[in-house]
Formats: sequence, structure tokens, C-alpha cells
Amino acid sequence: MPGYLMRSPQGIDLDVIFGQYRWTEEALTHPEQDPAGYPVIGLPYLILMKMAATRAQDWADISRMLGWASDEDLDKVRAVVARYSPEDSGDLESLIFIGQKERQMPPDSE
Repeated sequence: MPGYLMRSPQGIDLDVIFGQYRWTEEALTHPEQDPAGYPVIGLPYLILMKMAATRAQDWADISRMLGWASDEDLDKVRAVVARYSPEDSGDLESLIFIGQKERQMPPDSE
């Protein structure tokens, strides 16, 4: 995905990403907040964005995020993927499974 990283005068990093997706307006209309209180794209839309990027690192990020997501968050992700990218629903379930299995691995088995 095209974009760039900016840094504010206060030293805050900001990722600016360009793209026109059917879900963009909905995602920007309903932002979430990070721990510092800054608006960020919600997990379901972040997953869609990373699925569209198709880099190996993005797929690894997806499985890691989904492995730690609550059941409620997973339901939201499933609903958004089903609405905007239904062809990816099977891959989504595989990534959830992988992420949850990785999360269950004992630390010394890595």
C-alpha cells in the first residue's frame, strides 16, 4: 500500500496510507483509540488493509493480532471481512487458527 511515515514536531510517528477501498469511509467514521488516546483504524479494517497488502510480514502480523484478539473482536473482524472481502473468509479463519496456536505455545518452544 502506498504511503509514508511522518513525525510530528513532538516526536509522534504517524503512518499516512493512501488507498481507495469500499470500507475506507466506514473505517474512518468509526475510529478506535490507542492507549495514548490517539485515533486509529479499528482492528477489522486494519485486518482488511493488511490482507490487501499481501506481504508475508502483513500475513504474520494478521495471525499474531488475531491470536490475541477477544472473541468479540474476532466476531467484528469476521463480519467486516464477510461484508467487504468475502473471498478472504477462509484465509481469515486459517489465520485465526494459526495465531491462537502460536499464542498457546510455551515460550521455550520457539
